[in-house]
Amino acid sequence: MTEITKHEPHTIYIKPSKGLAALNLSDLWIYRELIFFMVWRDVKVKYKQTLLGMAWAVIQPVMTMLIFTFVFNGVAKLVADGGIPYPIFSFTALLPWGLFVTALNQGSRSLVTHNNMVTKIYFPRLILPMSSVFAGLVDFAIAFVILIGLMAYYQVAPAWNLLWTLPFFILLAITTALGVALWLSAVNVQYRDVNQALPFLTQFWLFATPIAYSVSAVPEKWQIVYALNPMVGVVNGFRWALLGIGNGPDITLWVSVGISILIFISGLFYFRSMEKTFADTI
Repeated sequence: MTEITKHEPHTIYIKPSKGLAALNLSDLWIYRELIFFMVWRDVKVKYKQTLLGMAWAVIQPVMTMLIFTFVFNGVAKLVADGGIPYPIFSFTALLPWGLFVTALNQGSRSLVTHNNMVTKIYFPRLILPMSSVFAGLVDFAIAFVILIGLMAYYQVAPAWNLLWTLPFFILLAITTALGVALWLSAVNVQYRDVNQALPFLTQFWLFATPIAYSVSAVPEKWQIVYALNPMVGVVNGFRWALLGIGNGPDITLWVSVGISILIFISGLFYFRSMEKTFADTI
């Protein structure tokens, strides 16, 4: 005779994930092909039906560099540190700045621009601001080639620590740009004031960053406060890695790095917390 064993009923509790698990970053690997497609699409759309095409990736930073050289070096008589020719001094700073501006302008509008995708299909919404930032790396790479040509023309040798320091500062620039893009894109879904504030924010942030001038122009007592702008550490890091000017890694750099990481991590959590409302709000 077979004995029948009775099992006590038990309850399964389903709780939301907490901490880093709540970010579901593994989904990005699952949807990695979509990331590549969106980056490629953003690059194509940016230059679609333009006469000069990707030449704009060269024209924009070069024209900005020429204007800065005329106004700040020619008229205001500002000079670059270490005897570096001013065009190279300003163009080196314009490299990470271009990546950052792409995040401000394209990343902040990415969810609203792709509202049909957000409301109709499922995919990690994080892909949209990410693709805008990664698409900016294409313009960055093109502008970097121009910088190499300028350095050869002015006979400026690269810094000795270029190979192992520049990748860190490129990563820092991407982290800063993506962190800002996450915040602005999530806020823009609910408050379209972001679109109106972007031109002012971009202009203000440009002059609050040592692109046209040297950070040494800021009084020493304000250096730590000034470094709360994460782009200060990014720009100074690029100049130190590429040209060998500046103090290298110091307290101001680590302040900027800390702020950049804070913006990025807080942006991730805020974006994920708001993601469930995007489809209804947009």
